[in-house]
Amino acid sequence: MTLSVFASLFIVTLLGTMTPGQSVIMVSRHTLAGGRLNGIVTSLSHAIGVGIYALLSLTGLALVLKNSPVVFHTITYIGAAYLFYLGGCSLCSKGGLTDKISRGQSCSLFESARDGFMISLLNPKIIIFFLALFSQFVSLGDDFMSKAIIVTTPVVLDAVWYSFIACVLSLPNTITRLRKHSIFIDRLSGVVLIGLAIKVTLV
Repeated sequence: MTLSVFASLFIVTLLGTMTPGQSVIMVSRHTLAGGRLNGIVTSLSHAIGVGIYALLSLTGLALVLKNSPVVFHTITYIGAAYLFYLGGCSLCSKGGLTDKISRGQSCSLFESARDGFMISLLNPKIIIFFLALFSQFVSLGDDFMSKAIIVTTPVVLDAVWYSFIACVLSLPNTITRLRKHSIFIDRLSGVVLIGLAIKVTLV
């Protein structure tokens, strides 16, 4: 893999990673509810889901998923249902950020890892992203080193970007101010998550 090809891969992947969506909401919520470690765990588990789709793209299975309406729509609707469930919990503050803070509790690391992984694995946009933009680089990976770079680049960038967000949000002054507005944050994230769930089902 040439340096120019890697640079293109890096830029495309970074732009895709930084696109706002349900992932940044999930990392933010777990950071505010549990702290920096919870946010980082959410980020790392999210990156694992991204890595799975990177491997699928490399082996050609992502194309099979996209061309199989039943499988693709199953993933889409399960993902939408999960987003709708999380949004509903936020709106009702049932298990949301507000309840955790009011009870003096924090999210467990298992909850953070679960939500980070599921929000990534059940996101049909990731499949589309790898097919539309990432697949052009997969065809260039004809040796082991190139394939390893193609898979690890999105995983590392995803983990670093969302961990960075978790670290910024967990700064003492920032997290204190944000937790004072936990009810508003819960309601807003609930509306956004439900909106994303509806959008996913209509695509």
